[in-house]
Amino acid sequence: MRVKGGAVVDPASGLEDCASVTRDRHGRPLSAVLGMVDLLRGSNSYYKLQVLRSDKEPRQYWVFRAWGRVGTDIGGSKVERFTSVNSAVQHFHDLFLEKTGNPWGVERANFVKIPRKFYPLELEQFDPKGDETVENAKIMHQVASKLESRLQGLLHFLFDIASMTNALLEFEIDARKMPLGKISRVQIQEAYSVLSDISSLLASKKVIEGPDKSRLIGATTRFYTLIPHDFGLKIPPLLDSLEAVKIKSRMLDDLLKLEVAYSLMKTGDHDINPLDEQYEKLKNQIEPLNWDSEEFKRIAEFLRVTHAPTHTNYALEVIDIFSLSRAEEADGFKALDNRMMLWHGSRRTNWAGILAQGLRIAPPEAPSTGYMFGKGVYFSDMVSKSANYCYASPNAPQGCLLLCEVALGRTHECFSANASRLSKQFGSRKGSPSLQTATLSNESVGATAPNSETYFREPETGVVYPIGQPVTSKDIKSDLLYNEYVIYDTAQIKQRYLVWADFKFVF
Repeated sequence: MRVKGGAVVDPASGLEDCASVTRDRHGRPLSAVLGMVDLLRGSNSYYKLQVLRSDKEPRQYWVFRAWGRVGTDIGGSKVERFTSVNSAVQHFHDLFLEKTGNPWGVERANFVKIPRKFYPLELEQFDPKGDETVENAKIMHQVASKLESRLQGLLHFLFDIASMTNALLEFEIDARKMPLGKISRVQIQEAYSVLSDISSLLASKKVIEGPDKSRLIGATTRFYTLIPHDFGLKIPPLLDSLEAVKIKSRMLDDLLKLEVAYSLMKTGDHDINPLDEQYEKLKNQIEPLNWDSEEFKRIAEFLRVTHAPTHTNYALEVIDIFSLSRAEEADGFKALDNRMMLWHGSRRTNWAGILAQGLRIAPPEAPSTGYMFGKGVYFSDMVSKSANYCYASPNAPQGCLLLCEVALGRTHECFSANASRLSKQFGSRKGSPSLQTATLSNESVGATAPNSETYFREPETGVVYPIGQPVTSKDIKSDLLYNEYVIYDTAQIKQRYLVWADFKFVF
């Protein structure tokens, strides 16, 4: 793809070598990607529009348009030639109004989604100076890396374009309409709001019918329009259950992290190795542990003995362990008590964002029903409970686990799954009148937990490592299998170690 005029000239126009995207009088590229999902008709369509100007001929312009069904070869395109910019721009405006029912240039907040009309997708614009940066990052420069070889290996694993693209395919995202580098944070936040609307509707009704069914269809249509999916010739499925909302909420969580990871991959300094530049952007001091150190052995033992007895489809084996230090997490952390080392798992493609920005809580727009114990950061003392969220597979059998120092403070114990908004019950650390009395975390108590008799306590910090073989208690009456800890304030989290692990799947 060629970036010209601050936007990509669509290759399907056949003009990417000789034309650039024209801008309107406000400096906006005259380029639009539109989407329309109609569940009743089973349609999942796109429409693309661009005004292009010749790079050589001063009075030569074109309006390019293409249309079709997402995920198929069904569709067509057309290029129309004009001799004045005004006539080309007017034709673009007419087509945009015809397809969307809204004039070009309307602010997004004022745009009205009209039934059976297209809706503009907000895709991130490429840097006008060119978008060669990620391509450069994929090619090892002649400039040698100054990083330790084990750290280089980890960064190669984390900053991998192929795995990021595969993640989009797993989500059934249309990677042609929403490719890496064009994921819009604004559009993701709007999609969260739509899921919240769907969640509220489903939670208030036992049976969805009549006007409510129409509202549900409309909201689902809006969601698929904001986040283009590739369903091929299949009818897009209705988001008619809280479980479906939960799945899509997690997908949006991962898309936000993917957007961060891709932005970190963009390199600008040709005098520095891409890996070194990416490492600097993480702003996280990452150091490989000595394999013979007590620290390494303790963490490896923690991973080995806390594999849950019901998670029998794989075993975990340590590839490497790295210590972490984010300066932003240090301030004010030591004031809290009841600190434990706990596991957190996530997809391979999420780790660059997590290491750079820390663990995040879902945004206000996200539906609370998408999270079993409310919006928070989830941890476990059983490694495999967290490892399940790495979504490793026999074809991609490696993943990373974060071992965090978590300041639990006074915990609220829960013995059953509760999707209500628990986060509202907990005092914010900053807003609590007393650290001693505020409830700062939720502990979902499971029937099986590590044997507390073999816990390890760091002499210098007092932090507890819940290292122990799984033990099932007959005295605990719980609907839950294993412990889960939920934090509602990220100031209670300090990244300590990243464990790179191999998943040995059992067939």
